[in-house]
Amino acid sequence: MEVCGSSNVTLREFGCEQSLLSRPDGSASFIQGDTSVLAGVYGPAEVKVNKEIYDRATLEVLIQPKVGLPSVRERAQEQCVRETCEASLLLSLHPRSSLTLILQVLHDDGSLLSCFLNAACMALMDGGLPMSCLFCGVTCAINTEGQIIIDPTAAQEKESRAVMTFAIDSTEYRVMMSSTKGSFSVHEMQQCIAVSQKVSEKIFQFYRDSVKRRYSKNL
Repeated sequence: MEVCGSSNVTLREFGCEQSLLSRPDGSASFIQGDTSVLAGVYGPAEVKVNKEIYDRATLEVLIQPKVGLPSVRERAQEQCVRETCEASLLLSLHPRSSLTLILQVLHDDGSLLSCFLNAACMALMDGGLPMSCLFCGVTCAINTEGQIIIDPTAAQEKESRAVMTFAIDSTEYRVMMSSTKGSFSVHEMQQCIAVSQKVSEKIFQFYRDSVKRRYSKNL
């Protein structure tokens, strides 16, 4: 959705469901508009000797595209998600073990990396893994007129001169990770960070509402 210096920031409609899959230890589907991702987390489990780290768990992130094999784009996205999860998870509580997070693209209509981050966080929560904070992903695009578009569609991303995705933590709203593409000024990036921090409040509220609905049904 578009933002023109307005404090009234609107996002595409969100949807989330946890514990969809029976085999993973935690799973979640996350929908942002027409972009949807399925996430599954396995572990803590036994780790291969060559990947073992003596003082913390080893985290592996795998992204499966909708069709075909993973490419360089997926490898870059895997690194962004892994770095964010490692900053949030208390991996030192599970030394010499492995965690595997698998993200499957169901449909891509823009803001895919932020959808990966949101699905990953919900899956980690569903798996009951210890975390120092939650995190969410926010994607911003800057169009040719210099307007900031939050949660852009694929068509809006294609027409924009810059696309940025930020991972924001739930405690102090700090930027945990950033991924940028295109040309932009320092001031424009600062504006995007400020808007992303504001938007993240709505996403974290959605997390709370989603989990509350789930456990109220269980009770």
